[in-house]
Amino acid sequence: MGQTGKQPDTRRKAHRLGLSAESRAAWYLRLTGWRILKRRYRTRAGEIDLIAKKRKTVVFVEVKARKTREAAMNAVTPASQKRITRAAKIFVSEHPKAGFFTLRFDVIIIRPWALPERIENAFEAWE
Repeated sequence: MGQTGKQPDTRRKAHRLGLSAESRAAWYLRLTGWRILKRRYRTRAGEIDLIAKKRKTVVFVEVKARKTREAAMNAVTPASQKRITRAAKIFVSEHPKAGFFTLRFDVIIIRPWALPERIENAFEAWE
């Protein structure tokens, strides 16, 4: 088989890695006192990996599974930040009470053989 024969398998592995990373991130958030409101929240604007709440804060979490912190942060591109922001605005419009909370965008990095790393306020997005 040529290169095209491997592409679906590579995609499947990446998808499984992403699901596993999201599960690890959700587990980590729960252990640190967060309640998961949504997983893989899909809108017409895009998807948010996790939405969590703790006290008066709601976080929109982008999960990145990479070998290094730098590679993970580089993967949170301006385009992905826009997509997450648009999806977050849709979430807030569908859940008006969320507007009374502090809203924040975090990134959780999942690396091999390391605890998850959460970057609070990874980017500012509200206009």
